[in-house]
Amino acid sequence: MPHLKTHQLQHRNMPQYLQAWLYAEGSLTRQLTQLAQGQFQVEPITESYQRLDLFNARWMKMPHQHIAWVRESYLFGQDSQPWVKAKSIFPILSLRKKARIFPHIRQQPIGRFLFQRTTPKCQRRVLLLDEGWTRQSRYTWHGCQFIVQETFLPAFEQYLQSSR
Repeated sequence: MPHLKTHQLQHRNMPQYLQAWLYAEGSLTRQLTQLAQGQFQVEPITESYQRLDLFNARWMKMPHQHIAWVRESYLFGQDSQPWVKAKSIFPILSLRKKARIFPHIRQQPIGRFLFQRTTPKCQRRVLLLDEGWTRQSRYTWHGCQFIVQETFLPAFEQYLQSSR
């Protein structure tokens, strides 16, 4: 389970320059690509089947022993350092219909498929995790439910501060 700080503390200490990114709607892939003037790259870290942790199982209203396909990757913009650490959690029951494509997309961003000619239903929560400010989105897309978690890393924060 992620290390969480209190809700009030999160918002009081949230950097102003990150707020728009943490609460932005739509495709982070598209937004990062625009910010990086067309440069965007996904570098997968791990892909595996694992049990849902209790924190995310509760949010998805699923048993925590349920198995999910989990993909972790780094997202790069113009820098050689990653800007975002992404983690996508697809319960096995959600890997059907159109969503069955996700375990096979390799280095392509999930957002490229998720926002292609559709606007999925999204519930969002913003967390301060040990790795940094994180937004978690619970999407419902073509009847399938999954979580996309995006942690904004120090290199991204430095880029935002230097380009202001």
